[in-house]
Amino acid sequence: MISSPGRALLHLAAAVGRRPAHDAGSPVEPVRLAERGALDFVTLDDGFARPGPDALTALARAASATHRVGLVPTVPLTHTGPCHVRAAAAALDRIGRGRAGWRIEASATEDEARLLDLGPARAPGREADGDTGAAAGPRDGRVDGAGVRGAAAGRPVDRDEPDHVGSVFPAEDPTTAPRPSRGRPVRVADATEEPARRVAARYADVALVRAVSLAHADSVRAGLRADAARSGRDPDGLRILASLVVDLGGGEHAAEPGHGGGGPRPTPRGPLYRGGPVDLAELIAGWHRRGVVDGFHIVPAEPHRDLERFVNGTVALLQHRGLFRTFYPGGTLRDHLGLARPAGRCVVTGGTS
Repeated sequence: MISSPGRALLHLAAAVGRRPAHDAGSPVEPVRLAERGALDFVTLDDGFARPGPDALTALARAASATHRVGLVPTVPLTHTGPCHVRAAAAALDRIGRGRAGWRIEASATEDEARLLDLGPARAPGREADGDTGAAAGPRDGRVDGAGVRGAAAGRPVDRDEPDHVGSVFPAEDPTTAPRPSRGRPVRVADATEEPARRVAARYADVALVRAVSLAHADSVRAGLRADAARSGRDPDGLRILASLVVDLGGGEHAAEPGHGGGGPRPTPRGPLYRGGPVDLAELIAGWHRRGVVDGFHIVPAEPHRDLERFVNGTVALLQHRGLFRTFYPGGTLRDHLGLARPAGRCVVTGGTS
């Protein structure tokens, strides 16, 4: 049921892009722009067929040029391995002083699989759930420091050693590096489809949902919270953001028919809003006011143009109306999202602890 909460915090995040060239500094300016708008975090996808540094390395370099905004790279488990994912994300969290997350991506495209000679891409479901569980679930308490090659060393994570056996990755850490002092990095997961939704409900701190209407968003939110409760979690510890492709090329023009009002238009890329910053602010405020989402993850159709218009137009308007923060009250991504530091876990092996 759609609810109308009081003054729940609105959370905003954005995907940042980069030019397809060996330019390590290309994400830095978009990340700075997001920080000027006080966005909770940015995401950066990782493409194995694309030249340039991996997402972890690119955001590690952006960390030194920013101070508050959260940094969330996509790290494909199918190629990197859960131990290396944990290690690299923890290293980015140390570099960013508690600002890191990692976006769960448990499947790969056919082209990426072919480049690494890993055979056909795995479909989401049991294996994806198992891989993500190995990386996210069993051990928050320790990370594989020896496996860090990207964020810690300023070089890409070694993708030629995918640390796996058979169809699922092992859960064992090869080393016992200390747990990050601020707790494990924040976990972000796409949660639109049913198999991914189960993973997000069980392990994620932030769930991204591609919803095309208020009713759709409300239904997915209810399902996620119910699944979280069934897995033994407090549903209030899960932030649910609507992921929305935005095309603000029309400047100040109103939203095109079918792109604003009750919801965006479905497209192959996901729900799309096409129009001006003002009507986008109305859509964001309306969905949040109805309690169907905790915020939005914006994917600019044109990376630089639309992110700039989103921050300088839509976000500025939401701030003017008192609906979104004008400064960061804390220094970590968990602070921005209102998430508590997770309790550590001890692992017992061979009868000893």
